[in-house]
Amino acid sequence: MIYPNNIEQKIDFTVIREELNRRCSSPLGRERVEAMQMETDYETVQHLLGLTDQMRLAESDPMLTFPRGDIHDVREAIARIRIEGLFLDEAELDALRHSLSYAAELERFFAGLDELRYPLLKELRVTGYGLQEIVKSIDAVLDRYGQLADHASPELGRIRREITNLQGSVGRTLASILRQAKTDGFVEADAAPTLREGRLVIPVSPAFKRKVGGIVHDESATGKTVYIEPQQVVDANNHIRELEGAERRERVRILTAVTDGLRPNTEVILDSQRMLAEVDFLKAKVSLAQTLHAIRPELVNEPLLEWSDARHPVLWLHYAPQGKTVVPLSIRLNKEKNRMLVISGPNAGGKSVCLKTVALLQYMTQCGLLVPVAEQSRAGLFDQLMIDIGDEQSIQDELSTYSSHLRNMRAFLRQADERTLILIDEMGTGTEPLLGGAIAEAILRELVQRNVFGIITTHYTNLKHFAEQTEGVVNGAMLYDRGEMRPLFQLSIGQAGSSFAIEIARQTGLGESIIQYATDLVGEEHIEYDKQLQDIARDKRYWERKRQSVRLKEKELEAKVAEYEARLSGVKQQKKEILEQARQEAAELLQQSNATIERTIREIKEAKADKEKTKEARAKVEQMKEKVGVPQRIRDFKDLKILKNSVPVAPSATSNIVRQRTLSFSRTLDIRGYRADEALEKLIAYMDDAQMVGAGEVTILHGTGTGALKQLTRDYLNDLNRQRRKRGMVALEFGDGDVNHGGAGLTVVKL
Repeated sequence: MIYPNNIEQKIDFTVIREELNRRCSSPLGRERVEAMQMETDYETVQHLLGLTDQMRLAESDPMLTFPRGDIHDVREAIARIRIEGLFLDEAELDALRHSLSYAAELERFFAGLDELRYPLLKELRVTGYGLQEIVKSIDAVLDRYGQLADHASPELGRIRREITNLQGSVGRTLASILRQAKTDGFVEADAAPTLREGRLVIPVSPAFKRKVGGIVHDESATGKTVYIEPQQVVDANNHIRELEGAERRERVRILTAVTDGLRPNTEVILDSQRMLAEVDFLKAKVSLAQTLHAIRPELVNEPLLEWSDARHPVLWLHYAPQGKTVVPLSIRLNKEKNRMLVISGPNAGGKSVCLKTVALLQYMTQCGLLVPVAEQSRAGLFDQLMIDIGDEQSIQDELSTYSSHLRNMRAFLRQADERTLILIDEMGTGTEPLLGGAIAEAILRELVQRNVFGIITTHYTNLKHFAEQTEGVVNGAMLYDRGEMRPLFQLSIGQAGSSFAIEIARQTGLGESIIQYATDLVGEEHIEYDKQLQDIARDKRYWERKRQSVRLKEKELEAKVAEYEARLSGVKQQKKEILEQARQEAAELLQQSNATIERTIREIKEAKADKEKTKEARAKVEQMKEKVGVPQRIRDFKDLKILKNSVPVAPSATSNIVRQRTLSFSRTLDIRGYRADEALEKLIAYMDDAQMVGAGEVTILHGTGTGALKQLTRDYLNDLNRQRRKRGMVALEFGDGDVNHGGAGLTVVKL
């Protein structure tokens, strides 16, 4: 159940329908748009969302080429030819040919899709077969322009050739007669043959019509020209008319025969029309989703709201062409903790937009549309969606604004249950504030006791207190920049918001005496409560900024530690390589020296104590001793010690950090749903940790979505490789994951 009946107008879903209609290419798709409605069955909604998402993936898959073609609505024509003797004309056959050609291409495309990746799209295939054979039967009689071709039958070709020959003969005869008439001055110099009643005639002045001779078929409106069919061509023209009649009869015979061949296949044709309607509709939904950067949220078979970075679709459509952004909101309602959210804050601060965002996204989701939220968002299902948004004052029904609100509340109390989502804007307004607030609290209390899910906006302090003191109800605030006196359009859940009435009144220039008088009327306790709300909001924003600053400094420290560890590791590796090479050189020199000594001893023995020979041998030994001195690599290592001592050593804290990082390190990083700057921050920190702990292989889970997070990940890894190459390090290897375990939705990195 939805309430009221005009809920689509109130939440701007009519704009979404218009956008979808505009993106459809045929009446078939537009009918599907108009038939779209909020569904409550889990399997149905899951199927609709899955179909749309698989179409989005198929259209963006670089390995696939989605077919393109024309879609025509031929259902009326097909229904008509169920009656024997009726036939499709050339235009209808041509439309059918184009539609069936496209349907046949889609049939082949769906048949070739991966069963695991696109199971729902594969189910769109028509139940019958032979679409291409039907197309061939139409191609056999129509030319590429959609006209009955000369080769449609031998008889048709013969008749048309005879007509062409006769028309050529008549044309030549008329041209000859016209030339002579011009010479005789019976017709104007620029006169030319023309058609009247399907017969070729020449224009003649009435004064000379007897000079030309023939049958007068018509005259001009002014009466200054008559159109004569010369006697010489009357018989030929009569024969042409007879042939044209024969051509029409042959045309009907051919079209009837072709139609008779189509008649047994009407169900297959209608099935293909249903497939084309679904494809047209799905493509429109995907087109809108791409414009909105929308995704398929995780669907849960229970009442639930877990929107992260949700954006109002209609505002997005309005602001995006202007280069403006829509401030996202995150909101959670669940049966375990918070079923009801009470939002307060200043006027024009975004409370109503928040309500409409939730209503519209929930409605879109249960209609099977992708929605502009972050990827970690989850969507539940509600059996009833009931809203009280806007003014329903009616002079005709003698309803005041407050009466209309109460009528809506009465409907809520009659129908709402634990599977109902209610949205109420400015609850309790329209009457005396004290009583209006009391009645609003009583209604809210009853709804909470029924375990109804809901979001309400209010300025009433008693409703803020009620939310603070009641289990299952939570306060929320639309944030306001107190320094600049402007709304931030950001929703903060956990505390009530201030209306900033005094501050806004002072900013608009109201006299201080008036403001003071109003303050005295309200009382110090109320003013103090409002100031506390403002201070809480201010302090929360301050500590949020502080937390971000601390996190950044931690990142900088961790980066420095990682850098020092990397440099120290490099020095150790270099030391190991130098020592190993020095050992090899020493072993080679020792081997050479042993050989030289043995050779020298042999030469001395052979020389039998010859002084000169002995002297020469000893000189060789001395040269070898010098050569076997301290290897250059060992001497170079002294410089290495100097290099090692120049590396700054991190505190004893460094080893603890590395140990802690190793113990807590996960081989998967999930950045889905984060904004680009947040995702990049997490990615940089994670890759630093991965290198610090010596992880061999890690996985970055970014999802498919719009592809922005995947591109950001790949750009960063490419940049990291450029830095590694400059330092002489081995580049990282990375790519898509296994198609059965996430595929393009994740990036696997080998360090």
